[in-house]
Amino acid sequence: MLIACLLPLALIGCPGDRDDRPKERKRPTVPVTIARSRTATVPVELAATAHIESPAAVAVRSRVTGTLEKVHFTEGQEVEAGALLFTIDPRPFAAVLARAEAELARDRAELENSRRELARYTTAAAKGFVSAEQADQAATRVATFSAAVKAGQAAVDAARLELGFAAIRSPLTGRTGEVRVDAGNLVRANDETPLVTIHQMAPVHAACTLPGRHLPLIRRHQAEAPLVARIIDPANGSTPLTGTLSFIDNTVDPATGAIRLIATFANRDRALWPGQMVDLRLLVTERPDCVVVPARAVQTGQQGPYVYVVKTDTTVAVRPVTPGLAFGEELVIDRGLAAGERVVTDGQLLLADGVSVKERTPAGAPARPAANAEKPAGNTP
Repeated sequence: MLIACLLPLALIGCPGDRDDRPKERKRPTVPVTIARSRTATVPVELAATAHIESPAAVAVRSRVTGTLEKVHFTEGQEVEAGALLFTIDPRPFAAVLARAEAELARDRAELENSRRELARYTTAAAKGFVSAEQADQAATRVATFSAAVKAGQAAVDAARLELGFAAIRSPLTGRTGEVRVDAGNLVRANDETPLVTIHQMAPVHAACTLPGRHLPLIRRHQAEAPLVARIIDPANGSTPLTGTLSFIDNTVDPATGAIRLIATFANRDRALWPGQMVDLRLLVTERPDCVVVPARAVQTGQQGPYVYVVKTDTTVAVRPVTPGLAFGEELVIDRGLAAGERVVTDGQLLLADGVSVKERTPAGAPARPAANAEKPAGNTP
């Protein structure tokens, strides 16, 4: 009986019959956002920071000295070429013109009289009634008064020109700036301070610099067709402003290795302003059949860029990739990924090679209905 009682205890205490090894903990499933790589035609663009320039800017100055009588526009107004801007008191210039015209009339009268005298002296000298010397003097008086008439005509033209300068007109179509001199002040000819500055607003230029290594590519495609330049409208970020490349400088800056470019924009709605800094993109060409993924899918590790590829068993694998061009929020993958593969775009922090994942709905996207969800009651199909 004692042996029968001790035998079960011995069997229970035998270490060979128990498995004391720790069980491996199963990794939890990580919720992630997934996107599928796709094939797209990608624009090859060169990005640069450009500043807006006016193709023509004029500092308006008076060409005569006088009293500013009237300003015919308001500051900041759009004016047309030839529009009257300022009027300088014209009376002094009108008086000078009248005097010059009177002197011209006197000289013309003297010229006509000297010509008649010359005719009489020429006839008398031929008959021997007067000496040849007197005939020569008459001819000299004709030449003298002819020169006086020409000088008088020049004086009249100069006086009429100065009278015209009393009305200052716009040399171009553009927008006026601040008026520097008020009506009633004395303005001087060619003064250092301009009366007003006018900038042409349409079209405008966007000037930028790009590395000189891009010059062969730009010239090759510019020879085929004018290259398109785009600027994101500051007032409406979703609508880009479109222009064309109009100028390539003839010299690469030896100090910086950069080339200066100018793109022209119509700017009919005045969205661009001279002096403004903008982000410009120059469309050089397009690359078809590129594999693209959302840019946030590409991570950078010690071995370089990589993505997490979701396999058919819902586990992920680390895949080294070679990223290429970026456009918008997407990135071209030159090597390492095929079109149609699923990659993780959010939640990579908790992932490792072989971790199981489940797809979650991105923030702001409508939730997907479950496959086995019950249909609502009624006749809804």
